[in-house]
Amino acid sequence: MNGSFMGLPIGQINAHLSDEMVMRVGIPHRGGKLAFNACTKEYAAMVSANAFWSQTKQEFSFPEYTDLSELDFAMDSAGYVAMLMFKKKGKQAGMAGIFPWSMSQYVEFATSCGSSWWSQPDLCVEPELAGSEDEIQFRIKATATLLEGALQTLYAWQNELVKTCSARTIANMLKPPVPVIQGWDAAHYEQSLELMTRVWERWEPWLGAPALIGVGSVCRRSLKHPTHGLYAVLERLRPLIPQTSRLHLFGVKGDCLGEMASNSWMASADSMAFDLGARIKAHQRGHSNSMVHRCAEMDRWMGAALARIATGTDARIARPVTI
Repeated sequence: MNGSFMGLPIGQINAHLSDEMVMRVGIPHRGGKLAFNACTKEYAAMVSANAFWSQTKQEFSFPEYTDLSELDFAMDSAGYVAMLMFKKKGKQAGMAGIFPWSMSQYVEFATSCGSSWWSQPDLCVEPELAGSEDEIQFRIKATATLLEGALQTLYAWQNELVKTCSARTIANMLKPPVPVIQGWDAAHYEQSLELMTRVWERWEPWLGAPALIGVGSVCRRSLKHPTHGLYAVLERLRPLIPQTSRLHLFGVKGDCLGEMASNSWMASADSMAFDLGARIKAHQRGHSNSMVHRCAEMDRWMGAALARIATGTDARIARPVTI
């Protein structure tokens, strides 16, 4: 936060980032042995908002006792799960008729749960969920609209708190979200980035430029396809990303982490691939997919991922500077 105006914080930053690329392991639960293992090994984590939602009570709740409280964890809006449920069950009661919770419920929970940062609600466009160009276009535009809604909600709450709290207290209580860009091919992401930027700039200087921008619909994506491969998407985005911004990749493949870490504009990534790998290996080997097995797979996957990131970071540091 760079100051205040009429009691409101000015120039708020949505994430405080390490100089090095951070790998976040996906935790599918609101606590338990996987969270304990991540805490013990000091892994950064990513947790889905869906883990904290009670379908029965129709509300979020954060457990009184959980190892997540001791972790550096970020909050994902659970857009993929919401889209799956929408396709299976039809219109939902919350945001956009797709999420089960309202915007105010999500923003209130995301800003109070203790996460290092939280992502805006977004609508993913993986081929199994978006079957046409029209669907992709709708979700790109809806993601920008949901960002506008999140910022409107946050601004209204901060404006109310002005009556009783200092600007510093307000900024610490209600942090801005990480905006997310969506798409399938590189041109989609460029379009989504442009819409996101238009929305965000309307709220400056109340907000500073986003320190972190999320890139959605990355999970299981090809790396080298010429139009929708991850490398093609990032090459298209690279000259368009604001100089003060860096990227988070949601659900990225481990194979690309060395390449990602060699670029200073990559801030972080997350993956829960270890858990899928644990299920597959347990089935192939004919034994139970126990928590011991799942924790061992978490350690194996994160060990390999962190080694790739270290190699990429070393390459970036060693890269000669050209003038």
